[in-house]
Amino acid sequence: MIHVQSLTKTFRVAQRQAGLGQAVKALFSREYTTIQALTEVSFSIEEGEMVGYIGPNGAGKSTTIKIMCGILTPDSGTCTIQGRVPWRERKEHVGTIGVVFGQRSQLWWDVPVIESFNLLRDIYSVEKRSYQRNLEELVELLDLGELLKTPTRSLSLGQRMRCELAASLLHEPRILFLDEPTIGLDAVSKIAVRQFMRRLNRERGTTVILTTHDMQDIEALAERIILIGRGRILLDGSLSELKRRSSALKTMTIEYRGDAPALIPGMSVIDSREGFLVLELDPTKCSASHAITRLSEQVELVDVSISGVSAEEMVAKLYQEYRI
Repeated sequence: MIHVQSLTKTFRVAQRQAGLGQAVKALFSREYTTIQALTEVSFSIEEGEMVGYIGPNGAGKSTTIKIMCGILTPDSGTCTIQGRVPWRERKEHVGTIGVVFGQRSQLWWDVPVIESFNLLRDIYSVEKRSYQRNLEELVELLDLGELLKTPTRSLSLGQRMRCELAASLLHEPRILFLDEPTIGLDAVSKIAVRQFMRRLNRERGTTVILTTHDMQDIEALAERIILIGRGRILLDGSLSELKRRSSALKTMTIEYRGDAPALIPGMSVIDSREGFLVLELDPTKCSASHAITRLSEQVELVDVSISGVSAEEMVAKLYQEYRI
């Protein structure tokens, strides 16, 4: 469905020093620097996949999304989506995709949401019966209700994002691009958006490409992640495989009564207070069951919990590993 091969994109950016004199000088003579946004980026995404496209700020995520949407043209390389080149066949292409940019709105600010929806229906030439069916379904699934009568400027951020999602899906796109869709949302709104996205993928088979810094979004939605850094693809694999690779070490937290226990090989202290220990456990040297047994022989265990590496820690380690 999506095939990206050797995409390269650079930007020429004007530079100047601070101050009025430098501003006047820049009117007559400007200095430019070239920023390499993408370098030989390649990947493929099959129909129905939910993919997390992650990386630090400035890594090239949004540039890639804009090329795939047809907004930008690459310097070199190819990109075909459903057999079309996005920037060459933009009109046909945009009719089959939906896009949600967390910090940009496609809704008209001063009119009720339903007016924006009706205008989008005309822009995408959605047949009236299909539009009404989609609208009713999205209103129910996203709990829009009275929001349809409210001007966009009067909505909270969470309410607006639900309306943005609905606006992107009125024309039944086969592919949905989400760029920071839950930025600034409260916990309840985030959960609602995630549940809706899972249902959309399950029931309609919609392909979802998600870029975000919120690793809880990635854990909740993505089956596969693509890591980009400094404009290059560094890693491409399933989230479960990456977790297994990154989660060799376990974290054991214990509450106990008695004197501090002696540790055995494979255990090291992360945090220690009276009656409380956080330990790093290496399962290759000491299994969790063996560690609990040895500790219980020395102290009275009040509570024990064992966890692997969180998604945030896993991604942070990847950034360190690839020095991005």
